[in-house]
Amino acid sequence: MTLVMRRMEKLIGMVLLVGVLASAVTVLAGGSIFLWRHGSDVVHYRIFRGEPSDLRSLAGIWDDMKRGSGRGLIQLGLIFLVAVQLIRVALTGLLFLLSRDKSFVIITALVLGLLTYALFFAGRG
Repeated sequence: MTLVMRRMEKLIGMVLLVGVLASAVTVLAGGSIFLWRHGSDVVHYRIFRGEPSDLRSLAGIWDDMKRGSGRGLIQLGLIFLVAVQLIRVALTGLLFLLSRDKSFVIITALVLGLLTYALFFAGRG
């Protein structure tokens, strides 16, 4: 195994570690804020309320997060978690490209394309 490949593997591991920790801290902070503000609210389990429309887009999540909304921070943390997986797959594809493994490059490119499609385009329509 070459030095470049070892460095890429360490980079992938570091991206996973830092990304998951950042996601966990963000979700924990958002959950703490949410519970601090709404922990004593009465929950009506017979009425289903989905996510508010402002938490269904990146711009809405960003606006909520800037206002200090616990839900906005939780959603942002979950976006971090998904972004970490996209970055991991892209770096793995680069690693396979460096090792000249064409079949795994193709498989990784397909997985990256499916993840990107599911994240940005699925569910619209």
